[in-house]
Amino acid sequence: MSQTDREVVERQLGRPPRAFRAVSVRCPFGRPAVTEQQPFDENGRPFPTQYYVTCRALVAAISRLEAAGGVDRWTQAVHGDDELAASLAAAEAEQRRIRPELDAGIGGSTRTGSLKCLHAHAAFALARPGYTLGDRIVAELPALWPESCCTP
Repeated sequence: MSQTDREVVERQLGRPPRAFRAVSVRCPFGRPAVTEQQPFDENGRPFPTQYYVTCRALVAAISRLEAAGGVDRWTQAVHGDDELAASLAAAEAEQRRIRPELDAGIGGSTRTGSLKCLHAHAAFALARPGYTLGDRIVAELPALWPESCCTP
C-alpha cells in the first residue's frame, strides 16, 4: 500500500504537518525533503514558513550548523558581503511576492538583513534554485543527502 506525501511527512516530523500544501523537493530516494506550506494553518493561525525541511538527515545537518553558531555567522556574512546582502534582499522580496498574505520574509523574519533560521533559508534555496545565500548555506553541509533513505 503506498502512502500519501502527507503521511510520509507526518512520519518524518513525528506529528501531523501544519499548513501542508505540497512537496517542493524530494530526496534522491523519492521521499519528501522540503514541503511548501500554506500561509495559514488549519486553525487560521499564520504560518510564516513557506518552505519547510522535512528530511530527517537534512534537518539534523542544518541543526548542527545552527548549533555551531551558523545563524550569527551567516548574518555577519550578509552584513559584510554585498553579493550576499543583495541575494538575501531579493529572496526576501520574492518571499513577500509569492506570499502576500503575510508581510514577512524567509522563515517569518521581519528584520531586514537578519537571518532567523538556517533551515528556512536552506529550504528556500532548495525549493527556489538561484538563491545565492541559501546555496552557500547548503554547500556548507557535509553532505546534502544521506547514503540511504532516512525515512522508514
